[in-house]
Amino acid sequence: MTTERIAVTAEGPAVAAQGTAVTADGNAVTAVAADGTAVAAAPHFWQGSFIDDDEAARRLAELPVLAARTLAEPLPTELVLSACQHLADALGTSDGPVRARLLAELTGGGVDPAEAAATLTEIAGAITRPALERKLRRELGGPRPERLTRPDARETTFEAWAPVGLLVHIAPGNAAAVAPLSVIEGLLTGNLNVLKTSSADTPLAQHLLAELAAADPTGALARRIVALRFPSARTEWLRLLCEPADAVAVWGGEDAVRSVSELVPAGCRLVEWGHRVSFAYLTRDAWSDRPTLDALAADVCRFEQQACSSPQVVYLDTEDRDELFAFAERFATHLAEASAGLPRPGLDPAEHAEITTTELIARLEEHLGLTRVLAAEDGSWRVLADTRPALAASPLHRSVWVKPLPRASVMTVLRPMRRYLQTAAIGGSRADVARLSRAVLAAGVLRVTPVGGMLDSYHGEPHDGVYALQRYSRRVSVRADAAFATTACLDDLAAPAVLPAAPSGPLLDKAGVQEQLRTLAPDHAHLHFRSGGSTGAPALSVFTNADYDTQMRAAADGLLAAGFDPARDRAANLFYCGGMYGSFISFFSILERLNATQLPIAAGPDHAATAEALVTHGADTVFGMPSYLWQLFHDQGAALRAYGGIRKVFYGGEHFTAEQRRVLTEEFGVEVIRSAAYGSTDLGPLGYQCTHAEGSVHHVLTDLHTLEILAPEADRPVSAGQPGRLVFTSRTRAGQRLERYQIGDLGRAVEGVCPCGSHTPRIELLGRYGDVVRVGTYFLNVRRFIAVAEEELGYRGELQLVLDAGEGRERAVVRLDERYARDAAAARAAFLAAIPELGSAVAEGLLDCTVETVGSAAFERTPTSGKLRTVVDRGHINF
Repeated sequence: MTTERIAVTAEGPAVAAQGTAVTADGNAVTAVAADGTAVAAAPHFWQGSFIDDDEAARRLAELPVLAARTLAEPLPTELVLSACQHLADALGTSDGPVRARLLAELTGGGVDPAEAAATLTEIAGAITRPALERKLRRELGGPRPERLTRPDARETTFEAWAPVGLLVHIAPGNAAAVAPLSVIEGLLTGNLNVLKTSSADTPLAQHLLAELAAADPTGALARRIVALRFPSARTEWLRLLCEPADAVAVWGGEDAVRSVSELVPAGCRLVEWGHRVSFAYLTRDAWSDRPTLDALAADVCRFEQQACSSPQVVYLDTEDRDELFAFAERFATHLAEASAGLPRPGLDPAEHAEITTTELIARLEEHLGLTRVLAAEDGSWRVLADTRPALAASPLHRSVWVKPLPRASVMTVLRPMRRYLQTAAIGGSRADVARLSRAVLAAGVLRVTPVGGMLDSYHGEPHDGVYALQRYSRRVSVRADAAFATTACLDDLAAPAVLPAAPSGPLLDKAGVQEQLRTLAPDHAHLHFRSGGSTGAPALSVFTNADYDTQMRAAADGLLAAGFDPARDRAANLFYCGGMYGSFISFFSILERLNATQLPIAAGPDHAATAEALVTHGADTVFGMPSYLWQLFHDQGAALRAYGGIRKVFYGGEHFTAEQRRVLTEEFGVEVIRSAAYGSTDLGPLGYQCTHAEGSVHHVLTDLHTLEILAPEADRPVSAGQPGRLVFTSRTRAGQRLERYQIGDLGRAVEGVCPCGSHTPRIELLGRYGDVVRVGTYFLNVRRFIAVAEEELGYRGELQLVLDAGEGRERAVVRLDERYARDAAAARAAFLAAIPELGSAVAEGLLDCTVETVGSAAFERTPTSGKLRTVVDRGHINF
């Protein structure tokens, strides 16, 4: 039986334990020792509290009712990930109270302290958020598998992974970490988990799961965990567990599986994690290589061959008995050296008897020329050479068979044992490894590893040929009609998402983000972007490829909600490209994940060529920066009006003014003008517009981020509906953890459920800190200038505010596009009259204000993105 589930774990003696644990309700439960045997006063953990046998028996009788009640409440994967990371942090703190309590449970039960510490360290590594997110991506396709989303954006069909229901785990007695890790897998898949461990085991599972439940302040995890500790001879309890179960996961040999299967009702899924046999296979080159033999001997000694992936047989690619026996003698010296460096645990009478019997029979067969036995004088190890190739189980405890198996006979010899095969370590040339891997996999082997790495694993590795999370789940679907064309996730129409609370640490600014990059590990820095630099010097942002994929899928869902139709729209990507700028690349990825038709043209100075491409290839939807799209439509107005085929405009980075929207709609026939996404280079996509969104209102991408809105002047939440600073915490970044990041934007929460039906929270964007500047002792907002230009002058072009110190007083220059503003003096008068702060500053002699009408090329833009710099400050502090 294998010890690997989420990670490889070490085994130790299984006896009852003593110590103290803290339950989810804050109560301490102490195990009491009597007659030299550790007996827990309340050995069972049931939905947040420790209980005794009598109470457990009463609750078991009500298990069907409990299952129906508990499973009616969804369990967001986010809560499981957050609690697991919290527990991983606690286990990783060497002098922390949680680690101390759990070590006491192990060592109090007779586990060697070093082994106990190693077990907790491995569990901690296995349940970190990055490790579990990687597991979710590999096994269930993403970090939020429970959400009903569209696997093909062209169709209104929604699929999700749903819990199988009431999941019973019958754990092994020789692997302390398997039980709690199996329950965590059950939690990741949303199940109600009932764990059974042996009364002879340490109570680690019960107490570790209690710590996990305590790490979730919502109590949702506690309601999904029942961990009982009783002997298998108590068949009535086993029956009460299995009768209402939807799935039973059982570890053990054929007898154990058979006894449980007799209790499982028809239709219940039986998940067998049975005993397995593993072997090494060496070609002639490999069996002559000393490092290979040293590595193989180490694999034999690790964990006393108790893991299913431990080598029990060494096969040689030969039929020659002399080569076989010669190798056995040579390998015996390597095994003796490896064994000498490791203490050997004591054997119980049954284990000693099995080893003695196997060795005695092999020695008797030496007289027939069939075998040769090489063993340590103290019995600490043995090599059993056998000329017969049939796979045979070893008696373990550093006992290994050596057998001949020419590669031509691999299928014939191994296939009859295919139900029991697990790992094969292959030693040979690269070509040998490739060919032999195919051969042993065809014969039934499930894993192939290098020699010396049989017991190693990686996060997300299949277990016994399957993904555990899929066996603990059901794939479900909902087929909807055209009314759901703009719905990316059905769950958003049902109820608000349950999200973890925002962290309470210090606020993070752009300088802090850049400082983080100095210590970021290379494996967390796959993809590098630079910001456009519209509010300062360009800054670097780094993502893992998995982070990027998660973000692009979330943004793609937002684009569906905005009214983009991947089945019909022909999209032209006109964002700027190059210089490590991310917009073009990101929208290429978003459209790709939507399975949409796209024309990756990119923004460029040759507007005529761009317009020709739009017309030639029949584009009806364009993506780009408003300032670039505005220039394109006007420079190529005649061609685009004649074409009349552009129906949708999706923009990013800036906003179209009301007058610009009117022109695009009335003169060019555009039907939809909507934000493609709200985001930043640092954080990625942050929000999206739905078809009911007006102005700058966006839904928040809560799949990715937690949002706080803090007062402009203090680090405290604003009152409902009041404007404030937008502060985001990204929850889906494997490496760079951006917590409480002040993005530089202002906004307010929009109360109530959106008319689109989504319960996802909404915000109204109110500009950036830099939109408000202080000049001549007064605060001026550039958005007020834009509004006055539209309302008083009928202006529909771009506007830029340029500030500098001047010679005797501060100076503000308002730049207007000469195509839409003919009279600079009239414009100046309108601004002074409509903006009281501006008029007062000028009247008091604190500020000079002028208006310039200039050509489009005179406006200052960021070189990377082409975005208009609405405020050019050459000597002022922006607020």
